[in-house]
Amino acid sequence: MALRAIPDSMDPTVVRSIDDELARIERDYRVSVRLAIESGSRAWGFPSPDSDYDCRFVYVASLDSYLTPWRERDVIETPLVGLLDVNGWDLTKALRLLVNGNAVLIEWLMSPIVYRGDANFRQDLRDLANRVADRNKVARHYLHLGVKQWELAEHHRSLKKVFYSLRPAMALRWLREHPDAAVAPMHLPTLLEQCELPGDLVASVAELTELKSRTREMGGGEPPRPIATFITAEFASAVDAFPKTPDRDMDQVKALTAEFFRGEAMTVGAAG
Repeated sequence: MALRAIPDSMDPTVVRSIDDELARIERDYRVSVRLAIESGSRAWGFPSPDSDYDCRFVYVASLDSYLTPWRERDVIETPLVGLLDVNGWDLTKALRLLVNGNAVLIEWLMSPIVYRGDANFRQDLRDLANRVADRNKVARHYLHLGVKQWELAEHHRSLKKVFYSLRPAMALRWLREHPDAAVAPMHLPTLLEQCELPGDLVASVAELTELKSRTREMGGGEPPRPIATFITAEFASAVDAFPKTPDRDMDQVKALTAEFFRGEAMTVGAAG
């Protein structure tokens, strides 16, 4: 079943340009785009009037390209044109990063904005992520990202940058409240809805999100106290809640991941 989920708020001209670029990439690079999503602030739930369109995709190359010692690059990067940014990863790269605790692929799988894709592929890859992702490594990915962004927000006194630390902090809270899950939503409003949070925090986030939605430049200043308190508390809690753990026995993880990859590579190769 084909996937497509584009909100009415997105510029149809830009969306058509993304569709055309994805078709060109498949043709010129001889790959199959298995999932293409929006990964930026539009998908995170706090766009500005001038937010970029950040299309990211996972692709599978021809079978022959995997059966050579001289592999091509495992990324496809296109030039930034205006607000349009389109880049993607080979499935091999995406799976290696997933196993190593990188949360980027997980976020792509959870994006509420989908340009194109196969529903079975996304669901199967979500299921694999839940089985092989190390939740402590994923959480520490969010912790490292969030702390870095929080330092930048404080240094530049940037209200816009507050969002880039708030979302990792909310992901950490969600993971703490859902101890059996390794994959958190990427959409900030969904994270808020699925966590037990103080009312003043929810209200402050709503006010700041509304300001960002209508203002190109939010300017500087101190972040609302409930948000600042929440961010610093979540980062402090995460250090103990998600400790560095010894490496797992990777045999089963690699076997499951390799099985998934082979299935996709053979399917695309047979179709080609």
